[in-house]
Amino acid sequence: MPNAKHTIIKSGYRYMEKKRLLLVTQEMEPYTEGNDISELVGQLPKFLQDNGYELRILMPRYGVVNERRHRLHEVVRLSGMNIIVDDDDYPLLIKVASLPNSRLQVYFLDNEEFFKRKFVFEDDKGVPFADNAERMAFFCKGAIETVKKFGWAPDIVLCAGWMTSLIPLYLRTTYKTEPIFAQSQVVFTAFDSPRESEGGEHFFQKAAINNLSNKDLEPFRDGDGLSMTKGAAHFADSLIIGSESLDTSVDHLSVTGEKPVLPWAPEEELQASLLEFFKSITEAEVSR
Repeated sequence: MPNAKHTIIKSGYRYMEKKRLLLVTQEMEPYTEGNDISELVGQLPKFLQDNGYELRILMPRYGVVNERRHRLHEVVRLSGMNIIVDDDDYPLLIKVASLPNSRLQVYFLDNEEFFKRKFVFEDDKGVPFADNAERMAFFCKGAIETVKKFGWAPDIVLCAGWMTSLIPLYLRTTYKTEPIFAQSQVVFTAFDSPRESEGGEHFFQKAAINNLSNKDLEPFRDGDGLSMTKGAAHFADSLIIGSESLDTSVDHLSVTGEKPVLPWAPEEELQASLLEFFKSITEAEVSR
């Protein structure tokens, strides 16, 4: 299949194929609700599709996602992989559902040990799950391996939320020679979330897939602590500020930095500015 940047000639006409956008998100309406990430991401798929993008959407299949209501079913041809996290093997199950009011499908990454529980990131007492770092590494590596099985090369990889923060790292280290992602622009969307600084040294142990070194993970250190946003911003090609309350004065999120940054904008302004932003970063990649 031709790369999405190639010019195709048919019946004497020249035209450009649709840009391919891979959306990897930790949450999205209508499957999860009640926060900035779910609301913002839930608005994007149909809008991007209506404006000429070919999409693939991936998110975790948390226990709060009602399989019967949303009509999830297993995709046998994509399931059956094992994802290794810290030398342990975890089976990956892929399920799919149709996004309401669109012609789009959402692929859910599932594992009984990580996602069966009826909460997303913390228990009913508000205590974060001790295995959130493993869940994140499993999801991020599983998402990349799933796209490899698609055999579908995205022009843009749009990551939304701290749980996707390892994808820019993995694509620029472990998977840097993977042809599927050779031309991909990696965009990380940063949100204001206390989860992004949790995990400590446990995070570094679990995130180090495929023999990644301490040096590879050093950009995720923030003084004596941890910032998943800082690490993702280091490896991503460009950034989107997803929360009005997010402190963008820190170096790695500064709108005056070297990387393209789309500042936060209210809903009525975001979509138009997003189209221009994606156009600018893909055109810059083509011109290089």
